[in-house]
Amino acid sequence: MSTQTKDLLGTGGKKSANRLSPDGKWRSFPRVPHLLQYVSSGTYFARIKIKGKLIRESLGTVVWTDAQLKLVDFLKEKHTSGAKTDKPKVLFKDAVEMFQKRVQGDSGMKASSKGYRELCIRKLQSSWPDLWNHPLDAITAEQCREWSAKLKTDIASQYFNNVVGTLRLIFEEGIKAQVKAGGEKIENPLAELSRAKIPAKVLQLPEPDQFRNLVGKIRESGSWGPKAANLVEFLAYSGTRLYTEAQWVNWEDIDWQRNEIIVRGSPETATKNWEIRRIPILANMAALLKRMQAEQGADRKGKLLEITECPITLQKACSEIGIAKLRHHDLRHLFATRCIESGVDVPTVSRWLGHKDGGALAMRTYGHLRNEHSQAMAVKVKF
Repeated sequence: MSTQTKDLLGTGGKKSANRLSPDGKWRSFPRVPHLLQYVSSGTYFARIKIKGKLIRESLGTVVWTDAQLKLVDFLKEKHTSGAKTDKPKVLFKDAVEMFQKRVQGDSGMKASSKGYRELCIRKLQSSWPDLWNHPLDAITAEQCREWSAKLKTDIASQYFNNVVGTLRLIFEEGIKAQVKAGGEKIENPLAELSRAKIPAKVLQLPEPDQFRNLVGKIRESGSWGPKAANLVEFLAYSGTRLYTEAQWVNWEDIDWQRNEIIVRGSPETATKNWEIRRIPILANMAALLKRMQAEQGADRKGKLLEITECPITLQKACSEIGIAKLRHHDLRHLFATRCIESGVDVPTVSRWLGHKDGGALAMRTYGHLRNEHSQAMAVKVKF
C-alpha cells in the first residue's frame, strides 16, 4: 500500500478492531476513521465531514479490500474537488444584481450616470448573453479578451471603455461578496484588460466671419430662427453645456454688477461637477443679452433661452454657408478655442468651462492652440 493511501486511510492496511454504534446498525473501524459498514447488509460506506456537513456515501461493496481501495478514491475526490465546491460561489447574475443595487443606492451619483451604467449592462448582456449564469470563478481572462476583441469592433472607443469598466466593477462586487460569504478569493479576469485608445477629435470650427454668417443664416431661417440664433450665440459666448447648464439659466442669474453669469445647472442634478460657477459676460454676450432683453422685455423673469435645442436648424445653416456641420457641443469647443486664441491662459479657460482637473483636459483638447498662439506672438517680438 502506498504512503499516500496510508495517509488517507490512517492505517497500514490491516483490519482493525471494530466498534458498533449504540443502535447496532453501523460498524466503525478506529484505524480507518472514514470507513463504516452497514451491519445488516455488510455494505461499506465512506464518511467525511466538510465545513461542518457530514457526508456519507455507499462504496457499493461488501469486500474489505475493495472498500479500502474505493475509500481512497472517494477521499481523493473530496479533498481535491469536494472541499472546493462546498465553498460559496457567486454567480455572475448575482454580482450584477448587487452592483445595480449599490449604484441605485448611491446618493452621490447622478441619475444620468446611473442610467448610463444600466445602458452598459444591457450592452454587456446583448454582447455576452451566456455570461449571466456562470459562476465568477468559471469566467477566464482569455474569455474576457475574446469578448472584448469582438466588442471593440462594434462600438465607439469611449462606450467600449465604459462597458468594460462596468464589467470590471461587477466582478469586484461579486468577488467581495464571495469572500465575505466564506468563498475563495479569485483574481478579477478584467484586471489586465487594456482600455481602447480614444482618437483625438479633429475640431473643424468656423472662423469669426463664418460664425457671424452662420448666426445670420439661422436668424433668417423662419419664425423660430431668432430664438435658435440666440441659443447658438449663447452657447458660443458662454461655453456652457446645453442640456445640463445652458437651458437652466434664468434671467435672475445674470449678475450685471459683477459682469458674470451664474451657472447653477438643473434643479435636480446641478452642473456636471455639482458646483455653481460664475463665468464672465464677454462683450459679445453682453450685446446678445441686451438684444434679448429688448426682444423679450426688460422685466423678463425665468428661463433666459426660449428654446432648448436646434440641431436640424444648426446643421442646415452650416450646409448652406459651406462649413463643417456643428453640434451643440461644438459651440463649447468654439468658446474655448476663441478664448485661448485671444490669449486667455488654459487654467482660466478650464475654470470657465467647469473642469475640475486644473486644466489637464483642456490642455489635451486645446493645447495645440496655445502653442500656435505662442508662435504667432513670438513673431511680433523684435530686438
